[in-house]
Amino acid sequence: MSEETVLHERRDGYSILSLNRPERLNAFNEMQHRQLRAALETCGRDDDCRAIVLTGSGRGFCAGQDLSDRDPSISGERPDLGKTLETYYNPLVRMIRGMPKPVICAVNGVAAGAGANIAFACDIVLAARSAKFIQAFSKIALVPDAGGTYWLTRLLGEARAKALALTAHPLPAEDAAAWGLIWKAVDDEKLMEETVALAETFAAGPTNSYGLTKRAIHAASTNSLDEQLDLERQLQREAGMSDDYKEGVSAFLQKRAPNYRRR
Repeated sequence: MSEETVLHERRDGYSILSLNRPERLNAFNEMQHRQLRAALETCGRDDDCRAIVLTGSGRGFCAGQDLSDRDPSISGERPDLGKTLETYYNPLVRMIRGMPKPVICAVNGVAAGAGANIAFACDIVLAARSAKFIQAFSKIALVPDAGGTYWLTRLLGEARAKALALTAHPLPAEDAAAWGLIWKAVDDEKLMEETVALAETFAAGPTNSYGLTKRAIHAASTNSLDEQLDLERQLQREAGMSDDYKEGVSAFLQKRAPNYRRR
């Protein structure tokens, strides 16, 4: 039996995916990449899974790439890290970003290197107050990847992006929240409680609307105003023809809770 490097816990209306290499601070190897991608694909196909939580087992979220199998001084070869990105990290980031349902990241400790940037790819990030985000790449003479230069520059601006990337200075969760890099920092002991409450809210909500909203927001940074207005018109037309919209209006007028069925 293969090692379970990703735990997939199915709950009513949502799933919790936990990176599960705690002895390595959940640093990625190829098996963990394959298992996380398979779990995300399963969640994406499952209409009963209406939200996804991504977190880490043990005392940290993810330390990025496991360097134990990337040491040129041992292998005698210089690895093609671009191939690693193209094969594993880039498809993972695209899959998270394109998921047509909310993806919540619960950062329960250090998120370093690609681990930090995979967290930023998620729709909503909650972090324990003790958590830290570290762009650790410059410490080993590399460039931020897994979308790092994209998230940092767009969310923080060039000055802070360069400072974090070049210095590898740890950014505490509360500062990450204050700067707008994540949604919020919460008390360590309440991290999963708040995360689960949010997932349960999404599980009972209009999943189609959430997916369309994600598409609109993702496009906004590169669209002109006219392009964005046209996109909103297109997506609103699609949302307005859904059964969920019909149910939402009926529930509002009847002063009752809506019963959305992802249609």
